[in-house]
Parts: sequence; C-alpha cells; structure tokens
Amino acid sequence: MHSLLSRVLVIGLLTVVSSFARTVAYADTTCGQTHPETGECLIWVETPGPPDTPNKPNDDGPKDTGTGTGCFWDGTDQGIPKPPPGPVPCSAPEGYWSNGYHCYISPLAPPPPAGDPAWEGHEPGDGGVYTCYQPQTDLLITIWAQDPPPNSGAGPTPREVALIAIERMHLSAINIGIAPEPSPDSVGLVGMPVWMWAKAPNEHTFGPLTESASAGGVTITATANVLQVTWDMGDGTDVVCDTAGSPYKAAYGLKQSPDCGHTYTRSSAYETDDAYTVTATSSWVITWSGAGQTGTIRLNGLVRSTQIRIGEAQVLVN
Repeated sequence: MHSLLSRVLVIGLLTVVSSFARTVAYADTTCGQTHPETGECLIWVETPGPPDTPNKPNDDGPKDTGTGTGCFWDGTDQGIPKPPPGPVPCSAPEGYWSNGYHCYISPLAPPPPAGDPAWEGHEPGDGGVYTCYQPQTDLLITIWAQDPPPNSGAGPTPREVALIAIERMHLSAINIGIAPEPSPDSVGLVGMPVWMWAKAPNEHTFGPLTESASAGGVTITATANVLQVTWDMGDGTDVVCDTAGSPYKAAYGLKQSPDCGHTYTRSSAYETDDAYTVTATSSWVITWSGAGQTGTIRLNGLVRSTQIRIGEAQVLVN
C-alpha cells in the first residue's frame, strides 16, 4: 500500500456531499481502512500529488485523470442550432451558471414593479426575478423562482460525484485462494509451486461493476474493474497478477500456475507462527462519464491476508 503523505483528504459519502472538497486533478486514492471480515473498504483516503503532476502508478495501466467542472451545458433542445453538450465556465459577466436552468443567472436589478408579467402572478417579495442568459443559443429571458437557482459552480465536480458512485459499489478485497491451503495441517515444500487466485470472484471483488450517482445537478456513471492483484508472499517477493488467477486442482500435481504463482526458496520455520503471511492487494481502475466529461480514478489498498506454512523435504541417508 502506498504510504500516506502528511496532507490527506478522507473521502466518504458524507464528506463529498457536504463539503464538496476540491481534489487535485491527479491523485492516488487508497483504502485507509478495510473491514477485517468482509474486505470492504470503509474509508477512502486521497493523497494529492504536486499540482499539475500526473499520478504514475507502478504498472502499465491507465493513469488517474480528470477532475472536471461541475458546470455543464447538456444540449437541451431550444429549437435552434446549438453546440454539443460539454463543460462551461461556472461564471461569466452575465452571472453564475445553473445546470438546472441551463443558463447564467443574475438577479434582475432593479426588480420589476408589482403586476409585471415577469413575476408570473407573484407579488414582490415572494421569491425573485432573475435574468437567464444562455450563451449557446444567445437567448436572454427572465424567470421567477421561489429560491435563488442553485449555483452549479459551488457544487461537486464530476470526479467527486464519481466518488459517491464508488462508495455505493461496496468494493471488497478478493477472497484468497491459495495452494498449499492456509491450514495448520497443510504444509508446502521449498521448491514446490504455490498457486494463488481470487476465490469465487464477483462484481464486488473483481468487477466489472457499474453504478451511478447524482449531486449538485451532475449525474455520473462509473464502472470499476480490477486491473491487477499484487501478492506480497511474505518472503520479500511481490507477485503481480493481471488476472484472477487459476484455482489449483489435485490433478495438476506439481505443475506451475499458468498465470499467478510463486516458488519459495526457504522454509517458513523462522517466521512468526512458523508461517509466511501472504497479502493480496487489489488495484482497481474506475472510468466515469457524465456532464459531457470523462475521467479515470485509480484505487488501491483493498487487502486481505492469510498464512501458509512451507517446510523442507528431509532426505534420509542409510
């Protein structure tokens, strides 16, 4: 697991919704706390890098990219030619942008007199009248609203909404499959192949899993997949597997695993509990889209561990 820098941002559903904290465009998101029984991440921790510096994971997978803006034009049909959907500046001389109204909002000053059609039948003091300017169509109208239209620039970015979707996925560490079995009565041998795999992988432990979330007028759909699993074998060796691995069967005998295996060169007799602690860490890639924008989020730190015993074959000499 990556070490945390001194400045961290705890990402949780309530944190994102309530604070709309701005994150660096490129950041490493890790699991700060995993449920010991289910392997589900309880707290995501985001470690920002230097501004404008892309995160560089230790693999050939996609990089963490895309923060996006919470303000976007959704291509609402006004019956006249218009540009395609996409992000827009959150403020302009005409006011602040509102996704809900698809325009820049500004209070009409001075307010129109009582009885003016702009009040839409309401009296002065009951709500307010605003100008609504849509640069995509060069359309300027007045609207009445009981409350000021939401300022989309004060809401969450698409990436922050994607993090809400990720919270809803309940991603979990893999269930470890390993041979020799992690049992006091099971002992492997030095020089013999060890097989590792994700036991009964499902959408929550390996993907793909798709979830959507909405906040601040922004709706994002995110899809998560495991890119790789890094196995810390407890002997100073890391094995990186880009598949779920192949379950071992007795019929395979002493064959090596075709996609995720290891061979110990020394006994575990001098390790704690006379066993090697094997830890599997999942690395996820989440792609998100919405509000005319796309991005990628890299997640690391979903871990699960077990112990296996490795002995040495004894040769009797007469």
